[in-house]
Amino acid sequence: MINVPKGTKDMLPSQSHKWHAIESAAKKTAALYNAKQIRTPVFESADLFLRSIGDSTDIVNKEMYVFEDKGGRRMALRPEGTAGVMRSFIENNLGESLPLKVFYIESLYRYEQPQAGRYREHHQFGAEFFGSELACFDVEVISMAHDFLREVGFNDLVLHLNTIGCGKCRARYNAALREFLSGVSEKVCGDCKRRAVTNPLRALDCKVPSCRELYKAAPKLGDYLCDDCRAHHSAVMNGLDACAIKYTEDDNLVRGLDYYTRTVFEFCDGDLAVLGGGRYDGLCEQLGGKHMPCVGFGSGIERLIAAAETRGVGFCENKPQVFIASLGCEGAKDKAAAIVRELRADGISAEYDLMGKSLKAQFKYADRQGYLYVLTIGDSEMESGVYTAKRMADGQTFDVRDGTVAKDVRRILCQK
Repeated sequence: MINVPKGTKDMLPSQSHKWHAIESAAKKTAALYNAKQIRTPVFESADLFLRSIGDSTDIVNKEMYVFEDKGGRRMALRPEGTAGVMRSFIENNLGESLPLKVFYIESLYRYEQPQAGRYREHHQFGAEFFGSELACFDVEVISMAHDFLREVGFNDLVLHLNTIGCGKCRARYNAALREFLSGVSEKVCGDCKRRAVTNPLRALDCKVPSCRELYKAAPKLGDYLCDDCRAHHSAVMNGLDACAIKYTEDDNLVRGLDYYTRTVFEFCDGDLAVLGGGRYDGLCEQLGGKHMPCVGFGSGIERLIAAAETRGVGFCENKPQVFIASLGCEGAKDKAAAIVRELRADGISAEYDLMGKSLKAQFKYADRQGYLYVLTIGDSEMESGVYTAKRMADGQTFDVRDGTVAKDVRRILCQK
């Protein structure tokens, strides 16, 4: 037997309504912010991610799915969404009218150890806003993320906020952080030893508990900010206050990708981040474009569903409306098929027996599927032209007449 690959998961029919709820919330919120959808290829040149994410990150060093195509080109399955969107922005000259707001819902691939909320194939809702260096741009993106999570059903997640400054700030901070890390080098994990040399800021993103405890005593980046970055961060906080979006400042929040500048943020459920993002003003130039300030976020759908279920957030499932049960002559089944066509043309979800089940089994099937009504067609109903619709919730029955089936069904669907 061939099983699903390790670190991946099937979306089963019984779970699909949860995914639809998340995607609907994403699209509804995006429309409120005038964000348009973008779709990029599932694989890109591996160099795109090397140049954008950074060769010192775990994603590039350990987690990318890299392969050589038949033309000898080095390709990679996308491990994150921003780089591909930025490549598309540059290649398709999307910066003619700014600001530009886009969103995506797509699959991502990382070869990491599977665990709760982490899969080798996972799916993400993300947004990228292009065009402004103003702090209100950061606030706008955080506001959209906040409203999306509220639309899903989260009302008390904690927004963690930090600034990692610009290149000028970080040069001074990295020197101080390297000095600190050299003093604790015997106590940190192997990855942090490597990060201390290649990119010390990444060490603060370590998930090993003993390292995280040590880093509580590390120098704070906020003490090394330049005046411009300090003013920008202050303006972001003022903007969030004005929008009544609560937050907590988190000095250790750095995010895991090299392209971030200034604002970084995460919405967390306890220790679990369900949405994160930040500003990345230098990425466009890194990839060969012109200077283009940007802010964005991403939210893993599997992780979001798991967190929602833990918190008791309900996902409404749309009930199918009418099942046509037939018995007796062959003409009854043909009539059932015709009525189903009529109901579907009127926008009413409908189904009839396709398996040759007995009447009792048809009712049992309709009940299991959650149908609101069962309309029965037999020899006597064919002769009279009057069918009986039974409301499954309480057993109440209604007459439905041939020739006005859709109208009559619409009427009873509207009754309490």
